[in-house]
Parts: sequence; structure tokens; C-alpha cells
Amino acid sequence: MAARDGAAVAELRDRLCRGLVKVLAGRTDPSAAEDFAQEATLRVLDRLADFRGESRFLTWALAVATRVAFSELRKARYRDVSLDALTASGATVPEPAAGSDDVAARLDRTAAIDTLRRLIDTTLTDRQRAVIRAELDGVPQAVIADRLGTSRNALYKLGHDARMKLKHGLEAAGISADEVRAMRAGASNG
Repeated sequence: MAARDGAAVAELRDRLCRGLVKVLAGRTDPSAAEDFAQEATLRVLDRLADFRGESRFLTWALAVATRVAFSELRKARYRDVSLDALTASGATVPEPAAGSDDVAARLDRTAAIDTLRRLIDTTLTDRQRAVIRAELDGVPQAVIADRLGTSRNALYKLGHDARMKLKHGLEAAGISADEVRAMRAGASNG
């Protein structure tokens, strides 16, 4: 019986590897698919109880493998970069878009972004500033938590508290959440 189970696990790993080679084509070295498939096989075996039978088993297992692979690729992007280096240059608050809206709207957006940058620099603690800047740079939560030596839950709380300080600071400066949303919508439409 154990030999049959071992053969089934090996077959699963091989199929996941072949699927990942296709999914990751052009994104990474094909040999990385083997490592991702091994990790994904372990994850699938640990989560067999989560399989609800709403799709084919292999489809579900490949979805798990794909999430494992992309998560590892995101982490690898920041593996040799310190959080201090990512956040040293200041907050990467986006520049106001020069869309088709009128001059007054662009000036309002520029003033709001300048206020946000000032608030990040003056009201947040060093750890909160690091979290917000890393999030703005697109660093994955798992990487931020690892670099700060904290749990994902503690990181969530740290980020939440920072966002609340920024929200209150913007409101104190006369910029409401609705105005920020309208500015974002105007920037993306322009």
C-alpha cells in the first residue's frame, strides 16, 4: 500500500511540475518549476481536507501549485533587498497624473499628494512609515512581516494604525475620503 501511495505522490508532483512549466513559461527558469512543484505537493497533501470536489482534483492541485509558485516568485524579487533600502528614498506616493481634467482638479490632486507625503514623513512612527512605504512599493505582506520580524497579524495592525493616522491627517487638512476616491477615479480616467 505504501508503495502505491508513494507512486501516487510522485505522479502528482510530476503533473504539477509539467503544469507549472507551462504556467511559468517566460517568467522564470523552467528548473524552478521542480522546486515549486515539490513545495506545492507538500501543500496539497497538507490541505487534502480542503478539496471540496467542485473541480477535478488535478485542477485544484494545479491552482494551489500556481499560488505557491507566484508567492515564491514575489518573495524572491525582494529576497536580497533590505526593507531599509526600499524605504530610504521616501514614500513612493504616485505623482499626480496630467490627465484631461482641468487645472484646478490637478492642483487639488497635487496638494493632496503633497499633504499625504508630509503626513507620512511627520506623523508615522519609523515602523509605520516602513510598512506604508513598502506597501506603496508593492512589497508582499509576507516579505514585510519577515523583514520586520513580526507576524502577519501584527503587521496588519501596524499598517491599519498607520492608514488611520493618514486618514485623520488628511481629514484635518480638509481632504475627505470621498475627495481622495474622486481624485483616484479622475486620475485613472484621464
